[in-house]
Amino acid sequence: MAHDIAALAEELKAMAAADHRSSVHANSDDPAEQLAWRRLTARHGDRLSEIMDEYGWPTADLVGEEAARAAWLIAQHADRQLDVQRRALHLLQQAVSAGSAGPRELAFLHDRTLVNEGRKQLYGTQIAGVKDGAPIPWPCEEPERMDELRAEVGIEPFDEYVAKFSLT
Repeated sequence: MAHDIAALAEELKAMAAADHRSSVHANSDDPAEQLAWRRLTARHGDRLSEIMDEYGWPTADLVGEEAARAAWLIAQHADRQLDVQRRALHLLQQAVSAGSAGPRELAFLHDRTLVNEGRKQLYGTQIAGVKDGAPIPWPCEEPERMDELRAEVGIEPFDEYVAKFSLT
């Protein structure tokens, strides 16, 4: 079992590394590059689904911090596999409730899933695009409470967060 877990951790880290290398193509003007990104994230989403079938959510206690973060990244980018995202969200919620995962990643995945469902996000973590050099978030459920909700889960205030994306 320990060997299986070590192999699983390495597999998750390798998937995240491939994701990082390929993510620059997500919004490419080249349809072939966009398609390659979609295929990669779909393969990863399928594999994460198998992992969740076998192990539940791959927590840091199970696979280590880096591999657990890799699993979260894979779920975050499974945008065209809403079933996988919803399941990951549910399992991650259970892990957070049990104290074996952090609320910050849960907040990001929650927002991502809401946006993919065509609903308003809670924490303002998902950026729709950039207009005149300023990041534009997807609509939020309670924009006046956004920074309060962000603080509760350990995310910096919205203005600090979007400053990272600013092109000005």
